[in-house]
Amino acid sequence: MNIYSSASKYHNPRGSVVTIGTFDGVHIGHKALLNRLVKTAKKEDLDAVVLTFFPHPRMVLQTDASIQLINTIDERIDLISKTGLDHLIIHPFTKAFSRLTALEFVRDILVHKLNIKKIVIGYDHRFGRNRNADIEDLRAFGLTYGFEVEEISAQELDDVAVSSTKVRNALKEGDIQTANTYLGYPFMLSGTVVRGKEIGRTIQYPTANLALSEDYKLIPKEGVYVVKATIDSKIIYGLTSIGTNPTVGGTLKTIETYFLNFSSDLYEKKLQIEFLTHIRDGETFKSMDALKKAIQSDEDFARNFLKNHE
Repeated sequence: MNIYSSASKYHNPRGSVVTIGTFDGVHIGHKALLNRLVKTAKKEDLDAVVLTFFPHPRMVLQTDASIQLINTIDERIDLISKTGLDHLIIHPFTKAFSRLTALEFVRDILVHKLNIKKIVIGYDHRFGRNRNADIEDLRAFGLTYGFEVEEISAQELDDVAVSSTKVRNALKEGDIQTANTYLGYPFMLSGTVVRGKEIGRTIQYPTANLALSEDYKLIPKEGVYVVKATIDSKIIYGLTSIGTNPTVGGTLKTIETYFLNFSSDLYEKKLQIEFLTHIRDGETFKSMDALKKAIQSDEDFARNFLKNHE
């Protein structure tokens, strides 16, 4: 898959079949659309092209830019690359770009830069300045500029019944298994292992403290989860605690993982953890002994869970 940092970098004499979207989560609904795009392109001997945007439009256009995304841009690229797509264009979303009229967007981007021959798009897609153009406008532009519009109907979208919002809501509720079902893969957090207060070592549960690579990444509900990671080409399972560590007077949210059957030093290493299931919500314990007993119970839960998972 070829990756381009803007539509202006894309140059291809072959015609293209295009779809457009932010694709946050690259969930099973997105994958159905991308599979259809790739299949259509192969059938018509054209290139399959995705036009996506970064930053997310809401980060640019809304005064509250605190939107949390399911994927970092690197995760999104990796997930999309597995669909068989030919070209991924990550166009910078700016206020100036948002002011393009529907005509300017279609003529200058889709036609002149992407050499579009067909677009595969949802029935409710809106585009252009203030999102004032719809699929009927797109059909009219298609007649003018010589490209087809393949509409994904409301029925087809309803059959999938998945949205990025539903995934985000599940994660915010700690409902990892529902989120993973919608995604079609385990939700992940990526970052670098940094030094924490090392309190876990005092109760024989040393943890890896993960500093996220991007501040816009959605963090699931505070609590304890069963996770897995690939470390030195080996799958290692563990317990991840998300919270402020109130038992020891903590105030900042941390993401700490105790890995089962693992003892190597991970400081300064890049790490990606995948969430498998939720164990319990965050709690404040009366003593360190009570905290240790809770972690022992969490470990028992995890080991029993993994017997069936593996």
